[in-house]
Amino acid sequence: MKHIVITGGSSGIGEAIVNKLLDLDVQIYNFDLIKSKEISRVNHIYCDLNNHSSIAEAFIQLSLYIDKIDVVLNNAGISRNNILQNITLPEWNEVLQINLTAPFLITQAAINYMQHGGVIINTASVSGMIGMPNYLSYNVSKAGLIEMTKTLALELAPKIRVNAICPGYVMTLMQKKEYTQDEIIKSINKIPLKRWANVDEIAALVSYLISKEASFITGQTFVIDGGEIAGGLAS
Repeated sequence: MKHIVITGGSSGIGEAIVNKLLDLDVQIYNFDLIKSKEISRVNHIYCDLNNHSSIAEAFIQLSLYIDKIDVVLNNAGISRNNILQNITLPEWNEVLQINLTAPFLITQAAINYMQHGGVIINTASVSGMIGMPNYLSYNVSKAGLIEMTKTLALELAPKIRVNAICPGYVMTLMQKKEYTQDEIIKSINKIPLKRWANVDEIAALVSYLISKEASFITGQTFVIDGGEIAGGLAS
């Protein structure tokens, strides 16, 4: 049985990943503010990723269950739509803390449970690969997560594989709240496959990357965006 730690597994992409991985022989530990559905193989561990001590406490709670981790999924993230002049320092710090610093702290703590080896998957974004106006803090945090992925793939090899996934537009509750219907239609017109991804497609990629079939893959960034950035947004 694999022991999997995921952040933000109670909603959106994280919830889809949890549901997909439950098809396997796994026990999942969900670090989240919100409790996930009552499933015997999903243990909810309260964790505020904006709080360093809460992350440390989550690992104390985790140690009551297990002494080894096979997979870490740094999935949780937030975004803020704001122009440069209006970004406050607290807003900047919150996005960087949850999207970049928290994955660093979780990975740093988790490797103590991964002496036997394992897999780490970071949920980044195409926004960390190209410039997108009005999302400076989000873009910077995801670019940092991609670089962290590459660096740790070298540092933690050969026992631990580290990869990142970079979704484009994905139909989640967070995205539905952030974009109007007109904005969704405009974005679809920029995507060669003419639609947004659904969360199950992202979950399927994660399932593959933690499998034995992906055992020679590390340090890579996997874009799943319907072709959106293949020729640059201007194309």
